[in-house]
Amino acid sequence: MKKLVFLLSILFALQSSAQQIIHVAVNGNDHNPGTKKKPLRSINAAAVLAHPGDVVMVHKGIYRERVDPQMGGVSDKKRIIYEAAPEEDVEISGAEQIKNWQKVSGDTWRVILPNSFFGSFNPYNDLIHGDWFNGKGRQHHTGAVYLNGDWLDEAANFEDVLQSTPTVPLWYAKVDDNTTTIWAQFKNTDPNAQNVEINVRKTVFYPSKEGIHYITVRGFKLTKAATPWAPPTAEQMGLIGTHWSKGWVIENNTVTYSRCSGISLGKYGDEWDNKAQSAEGYVGTINRAEEHGWNGDNIGHNIVRNNIIAHCEQAGIVGSLGCIFSIVTGNEIHDIHVKRLFTGAEMAAIKFHGSIDVIIAHNHIYRSILGIWLDWMAQGTRVTANLMHDNNQDIFVEVDHGPFMIDNNIMLSAFTMYDHSEGGAFVHNLALGKLPGPNPDQRKTPYFKPHSTTLAGFKDIPGGDIRFYNNVLNPKANLNGYKSAKQLCPMGGNITADSLKAHVYDENGTWYLELNGTGNAVGEQQQLVTSTMLGKVLGIGLPFENPDGSSRDISIDYFGNKRTAAFNLPGPFSLKGKDGTKIKVWPVKY
Repeated sequence: MKKLVFLLSILFALQSSAQQIIHVAVNGNDHNPGTKKKPLRSINAAAVLAHPGDVVMVHKGIYRERVDPQMGGVSDKKRIIYEAAPEEDVEISGAEQIKNWQKVSGDTWRVILPNSFFGSFNPYNDLIHGDWFNGKGRQHHTGAVYLNGDWLDEAANFEDVLQSTPTVPLWYAKVDDNTTTIWAQFKNTDPNAQNVEINVRKTVFYPSKEGIHYITVRGFKLTKAATPWAPPTAEQMGLIGTHWSKGWVIENNTVTYSRCSGISLGKYGDEWDNKAQSAEGYVGTINRAEEHGWNGDNIGHNIVRNNIIAHCEQAGIVGSLGCIFSIVTGNEIHDIHVKRLFTGAEMAAIKFHGSIDVIIAHNHIYRSILGIWLDWMAQGTRVTANLMHDNNQDIFVEVDHGPFMIDNNIMLSAFTMYDHSEGGAFVHNLALGKLPGPNPDQRKTPYFKPHSTTLAGFKDIPGGDIRFYNNVLNPKANLNGYKSAKQLCPMGGNITADSLKAHVYDENGTWYLELNGTGNAVGEQQQLVTSTMLGKVLGIGLPFENPDGSSRDISIDYFGNKRTAAFNLPGPFSLKGKDGTKIKVWPVKY
């Protein structure tokens, strides 16, 4: 009998270790086994069946559901993969299509829905709120109305939705005990003859449980979610998110129309959510997170690559603490917080708290209120070879002690960097916006033992201790503010061109840069920048190095070319030719 049990256990282990492909199709049935001939109907039904090593293959169509993975993988090599079938268009939506609109007057129409239509979550009775959120004196809901894929603006009051249609049409909703009534403006349009959708789900792909590790999400269109505000002190739910997990790969997706945040690598939730709006409150959040397993064995090590992320009204990618040891690369992020009906302190294309040993590389960020915001604990962080333009501001480093490195980037917005930090290196960048200088900050914020989440201490920001080498600047980006900083700011090899102008533009999905007026440049002789040359940051005494402790190689330019002592031009790449040179800067193969 014991021998039989032993043999059966071996057989079960062999079966469970074999990869299975679970197929999902819009014409399937959730009572089917999930084979190619008998696919499931919903992705979530496949999520219940998927085990480590399995692939959930989703075929073309629109899936109106929230995917809630019940199990994760066990390692990078034995993960659970959710992917769109090759060359098939697969959309996962948090919205439902709505018909039966009735005309009220002018361009205003109305639909009345039973509250049971929304189940346990009604976005039109759910207010956006939380720490560091500012509604500008009015209410905002997580619901939204879309006409042919693009969203309308929420009206501040009922009277506005009955007026003549503005440039951007409006919607308004009222919820009573039994029904939800939505009014919306459709200019010269019958909404019953168009594709009109409304938000009904809080998220699209997000585990309800923490610790669902080693998930891959690949090749989907993920869209239209009633996401909540995601401050660093509360659970951070995105349209897609990892929910305090490890080892996710989110790649080759299009993530659009999140009411707040698109992709979340963020914090878990607890009873302190949205009750800690202060520096002291966030320190308490960090302490509780350490008790809740915040370390590299349990959290982070995620990869977000080659996605398109757009039309999110808080952040494109957000992550408080859960972003540690992650890589964000090759993403195109645009139109983030452009409506600005509300405001706060958490809006950016990429907004991270606790970006320990994080790499942000080769991303294209434009038309966003802020490009990259590294807020608290950017230690070992590297921002390299990114293209940023037409943002209100490209980079903000806030109360970080470093070491952090910003190198080989193209930064063309009117404001290059706002600096409330110390311990940084700004190397081989093309920066044409304002660099006003360092700002001391009296808040005492944490720093850690190298390449870990082990707390080492707290200190304030005196201002300065930022190194500037081999950058190409224009007069707006001069370094005068750093020359009188309280802490020394080493400099060398920087070039200021009096009349340098840049123009970046799109030709059929390929972006080009033209530089003009490079004459009358003044500056110093360049030298190769190395980790040894940069030394250790003053505040916490750590070197600029890779996560494995090896020396950081700064000699690779924006295009992946190797610099040498004999050929080491300032800026992110070598320019060949005369004024007006046309350079392809996105997408680029590295």
